[in-house]
Amino acid sequence: MEIILKQDIKNLGNADDLVKVKNGYAVNYLIPQGMAVMATPSVKKQHEETIRQRAHKEEKFRADAEALKAKLETAVIKIVAKVSSRGKVFGSVGTIQVADELAKQGIDIEKKNIQIEGVDAAKEVGEYTADIKCYKDIKAKVKFEVVSDGEAVAAEETEGKAEA
Repeated sequence: MEIILKQDIKNLGNADDLVKVKNGYAVNYLIPQGMAVMATPSVKKQHEETIRQRAHKEEKFRADAEALKAKLETAVIKIVAKVSSRGKVFGSVGTIQVADELAKQGIDIEKKNIQIEGVDAAKEVGEYTADIKCYKDIKAKVKFEVVSDGEAVAAEETEGKAEA
């Protein structure tokens, strides 16, 4: 029996795939659970039109994601944190702080789409790289720096004197 999947099903296919399964599996499990619909000729025709429209939207999403990726890769991110005399951060700098810093620059990214490379969270002063998922397979690599609050104050003072 041919069915059209409504959602991703492990070892069977992804949403909107047209797949063949045994009659019992479709009628007794997939269709009653709302995971699939029977692929009648009219449903197939409607499905093809939906796929065509989705492809057009997909192009727009990809273009927007590429623009976001370019913007992210040029962003300069400095995260100020309280630091011990040894350079250890009190607590840690995680994806929330990276997302907040990006939001200050006008780039809204959900924290679940940010992954700091190599560690769960930055626990020392230094430079780190984060992978940010812009869209399905489009990811941006963003460098950010964790600085101590003492260094940030000193840098602001020197900038203030230079402007005066």
